[in-house]
Amino acid sequence: MDKLWAGKSASELDALTDKFNRSLPFDKAMFKEDITGSMAHSAMLYAKGIISESDYLKITEGLKGILSDIESGVLTFDGGEEDIHSFVELTLTKRVGEAGKVLHTARSRNDQVALDLRMKLRSDAEKIKELLKKLISAFVNKAEETVDYVAPGYTHLQRAQPISFGHQLMAYANMFLRDLERVEDCLKRINVSPLGSCALGGTTYDIDRFMTAEALGFSRPCSNSIDGVSDRDFVAELAFVNSLIMTHLSRFSEEYILWSSFEFKYVDLDERFSTGSSIMPQKKNPDVAELVRGKTGRVYGSLMSILTVLKGLPLAYNKDMQEDKEGIFDSVETVKICLEISAEMLAVTVFNKENMYKAASRGFINATDVADFLVTKGLEFRNAYKITGRIVRECIAMGKTLEELSMDEYKNYSPLFDEGIYTAIDLTKCVKDRTSYGAAGFDSVKKQIAEMREIIK
Repeated sequence: MDKLWAGKSASELDALTDKFNRSLPFDKAMFKEDITGSMAHSAMLYAKGIISESDYLKITEGLKGILSDIESGVLTFDGGEEDIHSFVELTLTKRVGEAGKVLHTARSRNDQVALDLRMKLRSDAEKIKELLKKLISAFVNKAEETVDYVAPGYTHLQRAQPISFGHQLMAYANMFLRDLERVEDCLKRINVSPLGSCALGGTTYDIDRFMTAEALGFSRPCSNSIDGVSDRDFVAELAFVNSLIMTHLSRFSEEYILWSSFEFKYVDLDERFSTGSSIMPQKKNPDVAELVRGKTGRVYGSLMSILTVLKGLPLAYNKDMQEDKEGIFDSVETVKICLEISAEMLAVTVFNKENMYKAASRGFINATDVADFLVTKGLEFRNAYKITGRIVRECIAMGKTLEELSMDEYKNYSPLFDEGIYTAIDLTKCVKDRTSYGAAGFDSVKKQIAEMREIIK
């Protein structure tokens, strides 16, 4: 197989070296971007008078035919070419003759591969944005359904305070909203065209880099040709954003797994998103959530891989940079499937209101409200806190809840207690009274839901 760089070397590559050097098995994923970029490049070359109209027309029709044949399956990647750029150019030359050999004028594979990768990741990032919006909407919808579900909020995995369960779901909606913002911000740096940087120093041809940047939907061409071909920080940035998305998905998956356990029973697993046991017929396992949690590690690995590849590279292009693709491609595909299946799983999830309330009624999660009641009667909070701590300790010893204490028993702790304490510690009222901006109360959560719907609209 002819190499695009054949000429100086008279000897054939060792077969093992050839196999080791090839990137076509994975960079063929960029065939559409490579052909689209080549079309824009040839149009610019013709517009600037660098190639003839005849060659331009042959190149354009040839590239269109190659794209159509790849998409239809007529043309396959089994010819042993080195990379997608070689495949397209050699195929083009076979089809249109000598005109195919002028396509690479004022271009290097260095700026070509950077261009293809930016275009592909731009498309991938846009898809991730849409999937994030879908997931956020699923959280918002479920939060609306569960806004009046009283549940225990946790710290340190210990029951802490009563909350609207919708409030907990909206916490995840906010996490994924920030992820959406990060993807949008990352896109600003992905969407810069390196085409025309050539190998590293630009070109002596009178090209128009702004023309190709605009034709390909970029915001602008990169302003330094060495930087254009030698950095993959945009790959690392997207890998980082993907890692944070997976962090949040993994945290939600962990809680979903807990909620589906017999000990919690907040969720009865939908059979479409769970599996059974090969030996225990009663089991229904949260495999989807567990796999999302597990796949987080491979996305983290992609981030560490690209950072490690880049950390010691001198300027400009080095072959090490061929290792930028497999990791980020896998990262993107993993994030996409995890976002999609998590949204679908959440959309059909039914939460158990009664079990949540039962959990909230145990564990003294309204103890803070006892202290707050004493504060409303004029006692300093720290003293109120100590009295309440003693009440809880002695309730545990007596096997009673705060609601079960008599008024006489309350009076033994402080004369400030009156019948109003029973209203103050009612779990539903405890949640309802949390009205500060962003709080866990019913009305506050409803406002959060309305605001989030406006943001993602």
